Amino acid sequence: MKIEKPRGTRDFLPDDIEKRREIERIMRKIAESYGYREVLTPTFEHLDLFTIKSGESIIEEIYAFKDKSGRDLALRPELTAPVMRLYVNECMGIPKPIRFYYFANCFRYERPQKGRYREFWQFGVELIGSSSYLADVEVIELAYRIMDELKLSFEMHVGHVGLLRHVLRDLSEDRANKIMRLIDKRDLDALDRYLDGDLRDKIHSLVDMVGKSDVLEDAKKIIPNFNFDHLERVCRALDDLEVDYKVNLGIARGLEYYTGVVFEAYAEGLGAQNQICGGGSYRLSHLFGGDDVPATGFALGFDRIAEICDLDSKKPVRVVVVSFRGLEVEALKIADAIRSKAVVVTDVMERSVKKQLSYANDISADYAVIVGEKELKEGKIAVKDLKTKEQRITSLEEFLETLG
Repeated sequence: MKIEKPRGTRDFLPDDIEKRREIERIMRKIAESYGYREVLTPTFEHLDLFTIKSGESIIEEIYAFKDKSGRDLALRPELTAPVMRLYVNECMGIPKPIRFYYFANCFRYERPQKGRYREFWQFGVELIGSSSYLADVEVIELAYRIMDELKLSFEMHVGHVGLLRHVLRDLSEDRANKIMRLIDKRDLDALDRYLDGDLRDKIHSLVDMVGKSDVLEDAKKIIPNFNFDHLERVCRALDDLEVDYKVNLGIARGLEYYTGVVFEAYAEGLGAQNQICGGGSYRLSHLFGGDDVPATGFALGFDRIAEICDLDSKKPVRVVVVSFRGLEVEALKIADAIRSKAVVVTDVMERSVKKQLSYANDISADYAVIVGEKELKEGKIAVKDLKTKEQRITSLEEFLETLG
């Protein structure tokens, strides 16, 4: 019986994995250059970690289950809450600010479609312990530098969720949260059923307000009693750092723990599911029994980035060491010597020289090193360039020099 992979999951072949690992390497390198260090949390957590703020309705969107002792658990649907749980459990005494980054798989029970899977990967950072505008600037710049280094075609949008919450401050928390979710989904038709009059006009004006930092002057006229100082300082710093972005005062973010500056990035080539990054400042750890500490972070949609990222990375040289019968161990010794400079494959099926050379072409190797009795006696090897089809007799040392 043939068993298929579960719906919403994928198998990754070697070419896919090599590309993803190179993207991951670049992300890690840049995050670490800013002083961030990697953490890893469990694949499953107590269900309360995700329902305590989002409510029981989130259970419909995640993989929740009971273990054999009846405990309510869930596969992690995102990583901010687990990292803040880790902070509360292990790190509250560490000098602040704390800089963490992570790369791991997450799970959501939703309808699979282009760019959305039930198992997906996130790369992200959390900067814990600062409410300064400088924390927002660092995290936004870091996300921007990663996407820029990957040569993605994207737009960074920066806003302030506190502005929308300020406008909705006279509504009940449930109604305000519902409106924020509708704004996040850009469901403006449904939004009008919850709004009327001056409030509707203000929300629509803010949602449509996208442009350079000078749009903040227009926003001040609409919402004159909101303090724009923090967002203005962030924008000035980003301008000085040559971070290309747009102010977007309609960014709501779907998760309700965001409190201040928020940002998202949208990429070309993904259709409707074009968001590849989202983040902002928030307060979450007090919900898990910790101190009321400010934090700022982001998560990158790794799968969507991998889909559109076209890296011009140099592939390693591939060599197949071919041996005549009886010389297999000598071939293994030569292969070991070459592995410091190249990827080396040897025959493990006791095939003929002809079939070994055919296999070398099948796997697109660059060179075939042929180990023959005559060459061994002379301290030489035969090297065939599988691209030009030229063959020469040379020493192992000289061949290694040509590999660099």
